[in-house]
Amino acid sequence: MLFDRGNPYEMLQLVKELDHAGEITASKSYSFEFGNCPKNHETYNGHNVRLRYFLRVKITRHMAYDITKTVDFAVQNVMPDPEINNSIKMEVGIEDCLHIEFEYNKCKYHLDDVVVGKIFFLLVRIKIKHMEIVIIRRESTGAGPTTYSESENIAKFEIMDGAPVRGESIPIRLFLSPYNLTPTMKNVHNKFTVKYYLNLVLVDEEDRRYFKQQEIILRRKRISGKKILTTKLEGKQ
Repeated sequence: MLFDRGNPYEMLQLVKELDHAGEITASKSYSFEFGNCPKNHETYNGHNVRLRYFLRVKITRHMAYDITKTVDFAVQNVMPDPEINNSIKMEVGIEDCLHIEFEYNKCKYHLDDVVVGKIFFLLVRIKIKHMEIVIIRRESTGAGPTTYSESENIAKFEIMDGAPVRGESIPIRLFLSPYNLTPTMKNVHNKFTVKYYLNLVLVDEEDRRYFKQQEIILRRKRISGKKILTTKLEGKQ
């Protein structure tokens, strides 16, 4: 937690001894492996919380400072396609002024997916200037009365410019891959939650804003950005 940096929470720790006490007088390499290591949550860097995985090598010395080297690595978890993925259908409006129906083709998406939908205007008695969809990330930290939430607009996509008329249908096609998204993360060790929303926003000619939010579930379908880590551990004699 960034507001409590002095007290990091360790959700996982595995230790291996690579060598016994003795002297190292030349370059030396060690092979190691952490088998059956559960990494159930992805690496995450947010506004108020950071979930990181790292390897730390430590050489303990007598009569001298210890030598320590830490290298971060990223964890990505691939999730299968959901067995049930219902569409989202809702009606919203203002009494005697505006009535619209909107539909998204599903409620669960992978990070390279496309949001497909449509908006149908049943009643229009206010002058709409334009309409947009905003992808919102909401990060919540803490629990109970100490819960703190912060929202961030990840992307804004204009889907209509100009005044609609009754009976008009507006298509939606929003590609997710260009944006910096992460999978949805729910109640990670009772410390934080990350959720995503699609926010439909209508703006009238007097710049009044009407909006409706709908949560969507994001998952990772493929591993991206593979990289081999190499490092050297050095210290003075």
